[in-house]
Amino acid sequence: MGKTYEESLSAKEESVKKLMKGIVGEVLPIRGAGDPFYYRNKVHSAFGRDKKGNIISGTYMEGSHRIVMCDGCLIEDRTASAIIKDIRDLIRSFKLQVYNEKTGTGLIRRVLIRVGKNSGQILVTIIVADHMFPGKKNFVKELVKRHPEITTVVININRRSDSMILGERSETVYGKGFITDDLLGMSFRISPESFYQINTAQTEVLYSEALKLADIGKDDTVLDAYCGTGTIGLIASGKAGRVTGVESNPRAVRDAIENAKHNKAGNIRFVKGDATEFMVREAQEGRRYDVIILDPPRSGTTKEFIEGCRKVSPDRIVYVSCDPKTQARDLKIFKENGYRAETLLPVDMFPWTDSVETVVLLLKDM
Repeated sequence: MGKTYEESLSAKEESVKKLMKGIVGEVLPIRGAGDPFYYRNKVHSAFGRDKKGNIISGTYMEGSHRIVMCDGCLIEDRTASAIIKDIRDLIRSFKLQVYNEKTGTGLIRRVLIRVGKNSGQILVTIIVADHMFPGKKNFVKELVKRHPEITTVVININRRSDSMILGERSETVYGKGFITDDLLGMSFRISPESFYQINTAQTEVLYSEALKLADIGKDDTVLDAYCGTGTIGLIASGKAGRVTGVESNPRAVRDAIENAKHNKAGNIRFVKGDATEFMVREAQEGRRYDVIILDPPRSGTTKEFIEGCRKVSPDRIVYVSCDPKTQARDLKIFKENGYRAETLLPVDMFPWTDSVETVVLLLKDM
C-alpha cells in the first residue's frame, strides 16, 4: 500500500498485472474512486466493556474478540458512526447491560447499519441476546429523535454463541424493516440480511464496465450466476431479451424476486440453487446462453461450472471477482475449456485496503 491514494492505486494495478501476466491479453488502467473516504454503506459495531467497566463500541482486533474502541473510521459512513455513538450513550442512560461473550449474560450485542448512499435511507439493526428489551419503545423513540434521518429500526435476536452477527428472528419496531437504494436506474431493497456491495459509487463503475464488456443485445439470453439479490442481472435485464439469475442463499433469492417486482422487470427469473449444479444440469439438457456473468465468492468458481460453460457455449463470459488470485486460477481452467481472457479491468472497490475487484471479458478461442 502506498502513502497516498494515487500510490495505493498504482500498487494495486501493478499487483494485478504481475499476477495476470500470460493469463490475460490486456490489463486496463485501474478505476479509482472519486472520493476514497467514508464509502462503506454497511457499518457494524460490537458492544462491550473496558477494564474499568465503561461501555465501549467498535470492531474486533484482528484474530480476536477484543473490541477496539472506535467512534469513527475514515472509510465508514459518518452518519452511521454518529448513530452508533448515540446508541452507546443510550445504552448507558437507559441502564441496559451489554452482552458478555464469556458469561453469556447481558442484552445488547451489536449494531448493524445499512445506508442507502443514493436514496439517503438508513436501516438500523440492533442485535440483542434476548427478546426481553426493557424500555425498547422509548429507546428507539429517543434514537430516532436524535437521528430523524433514520428510516427504519429492526431488533434482531441472536442467542447463538458463535461469531454469526445476526440471529434468525427479527422484529421491526420503526418503519418498514428495510430500505431501498438506487443503482444505475434500478431500485434495490436492502434488509438486514441482504447482500449489497459496500461501496455504492464504485459498484456503479464496476457494473457499468462489466455490462459494457458483456455487450448485451435485445435478443441475448443471459445467465447471472452467483446473483445474490439480483443487482447486476436486473440492470442487465434492461438490455437483454431474457435473464436467469442463480443463487444458493434463499433469503437473497427472495430479495431478488422482490427487486424484480419492484422494478417491473418481467424478463428475468431467479432460481434457488448451487451455481455449479445448475450449470451442469443446463449443459446436460442442451440449453444455451449468449452471455454468462459470474460473480462468485472469494473462493472463486469450480472446474465443473467452467466445463458447463463450454457446453452451453456462450459467446461472451464476464467474470467479476473480489479475489484476483482465485480468478487467475479459474481463468487458466477457462483457457483449457476454449475461452481466452481478453481484457481485465481492476476497480478499486475498497480504497485504503489491500483488496481490489477485477472484471474480465472471456471470448471463445477461434
